[in-house]
Formats: sequence, structure tokens, C-alpha cells
Amino acid sequence: MGERALRGTRLGATSYENDRNTDLAPRQEVPYTCPKGHNFEVPLAAEAEIPATWECRMCGATAVRVDGEQPESKKTKPPRTHWDMLLERRSIEDLEEVLNERLAVLRAQRRKSA
Repeated sequence: MGERALRGTRLGATSYENDRNTDLAPRQEVPYTCPKGHNFEVPLAAEAEIPATWECRMCGATAVRVDGEQPESKKTKPPRTHWDMLLERRSIEDLEEVLNERLAVLRAQRRKSA
């Protein structure tokens, strides 16, 4: 009888298991809200550590827990711009000198073409 039940099926294509007589792990619904006003709930295991932030399902923004504490902001360094890196290598006087040299070259090229 068991052989006849599997005849004509592909192995791994369909699961014949069902959820009868199984107990699911206890769950809790955790509400989140995003800055754009979307509210949603995430089912988590009862013993799981609840994260303070979650990605919004509607827009992808970072949502925070409704009833939880706000996440601590991390100390970050301000981003270094090209100007900051240039000032690490050269002084303002050096930069003015390079600018004047380059302007002289460009003016000379302009005179030749005119």
C-alpha cells in the first residue's frame, strides 16, 4: 500500500507532512512603527530577544518598537570630504599657488586656440 501512495510522484517535489498533532512554539506579536506612519506587527518566539528596530515591510525604512525603549544612537565620526583630505596634504597657500599655475596654463592654451 505504501508503494502505491508514492507511485507517480517526484521525490522532493511535494511534502506529505501535515501540521496535525504538532505543537508550535509559543509566539508573541511585537508592534513596530516606521517614520512614514506604517504600523505592523512581527511574530517572534516568546523566548527570543526582541530587537529595538525592524525594517518596515511597506517602505523599507527603519521602524522602531512601539512599546519599547528607543535604540541608542552610536557615536560616528563625521565623513571626511575630499576637501578635508586635501587639507591634510597641502596648506591653503600651496593650493593657491597650484591654482594660479593651472590657470596660467589654461589661459595660455586659450590664447593659442584664439
